[in-house]
Amino acid sequence: MTIAAVRTHRLSAPLHTPFVTALRRATTVDTLVVELIDDDGRSGFGEAPQVWQVTGASIAGAEACVRDMLAPALAGRDADDLVARCGEVRRAVAGNESAKGAVDVALHDLAARRLGVPLVRLLGGTTLRVPTDVTLAAGDAVDLAAAAKQRRAEGFGVLKLKVGTDASGDLDRVRAVRSAVGPGVRIRLDANQGWTPREAVRIIRGIEDAGLDVELVEQPVARWDLDGLAWVSDRVDLPILADESVFGVRDLVEVIRRRAADMVNVKLAKCGGLQPARTLLDLAAAHGVGTIVGSMMESQVGVGAAASLVAAYGTTAVSDLDAAWWLAWSPVRGGIRYDGATVVLPDSPGLGVTSVSEVKMQARS
Repeated sequence: MTIAAVRTHRLSAPLHTPFVTALRRATTVDTLVVELIDDDGRSGFGEAPQVWQVTGASIAGAEACVRDMLAPALAGRDADDLVARCGEVRRAVAGNESAKGAVDVALHDLAARRLGVPLVRLLGGTTLRVPTDVTLAAGDAVDLAAAAKQRRAEGFGVLKLKVGTDASGDLDRVRAVRSAVGPGVRIRLDANQGWTPREAVRIIRGIEDAGLDVELVEQPVARWDLDGLAWVSDRVDLPILADESVFGVRDLVEVIRRRAADMVNVKLAKCGGLQPARTLLDLAAAHGVGTIVGSMMESQVGVGAAASLVAAYGTTAVSDLDAAWWLAWSPVRGGIRYDGATVVLPDSPGLGVTSVSEVKMQARS
């Protein structure tokens, strides 16, 4: 069976709560869904989220890449030759990892559908339930404590606290959240590049000295500052998780070479899809580097692919798969659902997505 058509769908949907980090404030998920259709009428879906401040990817740019470069490379090609097709996608254009990731996932989804199995089975796994953390958007200590209590009541046992917007108050924010939820909840921090190396060491040492029982600290310094990241890692006891510093294999090799971080956050929109993500997970494991799989702010399509990867390959810590949970309404039908702190994969072919709607809704703030 060959690839008969490639379509793109521009989607926008509101979040139930603003998503605030040291890099941005979002009230909507804005994303491009790619649909590959074989000559038997089956469709496979993938997603390229618009994240200007992290990947630099935009809907317009991803759509142009798919339309002008990736679709022509796939037209009329054998959809079942998955490894070859994914390789052609990677070589078709420099950069554009989000667009390439969307097509890579769509190829995997289509392959799983053609075999009549869930995507996780195609990847070599069987479980359909994957635990996730939940993010606490950046804010003041009082608001964060209240949000932490609410998320705990909703069943989440791993809270990712967004910090880095105000280094002088971050230690108090962590204290407030820990006091609000007590000792039975894991807390991890994500500074989203918001600290200098000296601020990071001061704050993390303060957390350690106060006995606040933080699990890990994600991307404390600027993505390009690997020397600074290594300097921090060498001076604190808490595990340091590299996120924005690692897009692809060469980035991870350099982090490993410099001993700049203890863990890595693998994201499909950063690395270019499921094939390169598996390489990153294998490389990290081979060098004793811890792993989680994360996502951008995206729909059930992207999160479903990431969760399927975790279900098949596993990670050393609970992954960060809550993005679609933030949606007040979704333009995607079918796919994953949330059961408290668990992502539930559909027991149906591929990602289980049945349709997407390009209806745009007013953002809620």
